[in-house]
Amino acid sequence: MPASCSASLLCLLLLLLCGLQGGWVLSICPSACSCSGGHRVVDCSSRGLTKLPPGLQHNIRFLNLSFNSLQGLDSQLSHYAHLRTLDLSYNRLETLPPALPRSLWDIRAAGNLLRSLDKNDTAYHWNLKVLDLSNNELERIVFINNTLLSLQTLNLSHNRFWTVPTNMPHNLENVDLSHNYLVQILPGSLDRLSRLTRFYLHANRFSWLPEGVFKKLVVLEVITLGDNPWACEEEDKMTEILRWAEQTRATVLGCPCYTRPICGQTQLTGTGWEWHSALFTEPPLWVNSRRETLSPARTAEVTSNYQVKSALFETGIYSDRRGINDSDDQAMLTWASSTSSESFSTRTSTTARPKSSTKKPTVANSRNKSCGRLDETLNLTIAVLVAALASF
Repeated sequence: MPASCSASLLCLLLLLLCGLQGGWVLSICPSACSCSGGHRVVDCSSRGLTKLPPGLQHNIRFLNLSFNSLQGLDSQLSHYAHLRTLDLSYNRLETLPPALPRSLWDIRAAGNLLRSLDKNDTAYHWNLKVLDLSNNELERIVFINNTLLSLQTLNLSHNRFWTVPTNMPHNLENVDLSHNYLVQILPGSLDRLSRLTRFYLHANRFSWLPEGVFKKLVVLEVITLGDNPWACEEEDKMTEILRWAEQTRATVLGCPCYTRPICGQTQLTGTGWEWHSALFTEPPLWVNSRRETLSPARTAEVTSNYQVKSALFETGIYSDRRGINDSDDQAMLTWASSTSSESFSTRTSTTARPKSSTKKPTVANSRNKSCGRLDETLNLTIAVLVAALASF
């Protein structure tokens, strides 16, 4: 073998050896999933999975495992230390997986079989901004004081709560507790939610509320109180809540006792509110009964609709005061706000084939021709490997 061939082969072997010693793994995508953004945005939804697919890169940022048959993941996700968005919606989970990465910004576990959330399930998620646990069997949820300091949106709709959870994280801006069995709000349990702007309490079992229960919600913009069995005939119990609903600066959708559809001093303006409020007033799009089996076509339609509605939670979350840090974050935003299911089933390649800047030399010796082809192949391989390594 000529010296040039030997040198190229030696370079390739050295590169592979350095990569292996440094813990570098070639960029791959699990066969059951589709990937984009340098294989760091991974969609494994609606694949009939019963366990975590093998072959996930250690540095993935976005992982969609929704609409599968997962029953438990133990601590399998703990070492994905770069993961920011995790969607576990519509599986068969009875508990949140333990030791989820502390890097997470967004956890979605709607449509599972969760019955309770223990304090240790969320104790260390100081980066978490969105937590969606809607459409579960939750009856109890425990938060520890001074945890979840970054949490802005909490969706607990379509569960089985009887009392509004206490000790909710202080920096919450959006809380959805609609479609539960709520009958009471304990006095003082909302007093620390000084940043709460949207509070959804419609479709519960409230008959009255204690005096001054919403007094400390000083920046509240929208609250929904419709579809509750208010004790309108008991004036002594209803006077306070009716007076508050008329005088508050917030927009009240569904005034108690059906006095008006909308009350409060701030009236709806523009056309945007209709879409925003629809997310919290419509029944779930994906099911007619709680555990309906979906056809593949219906699953694709449902997944698309689910992502469109989920896009509400992305507003101001990833493009917040810190801005978008890199192209991978932009890819995650595009995926999350997409209106077509095709966008997260299309494979894309992030490594373009390099073009040779020189023409292949013409030589008479057949050995030189063979070596030239080998040289070009090796150089191309090395260039691709270097480009892939650079993406890490």
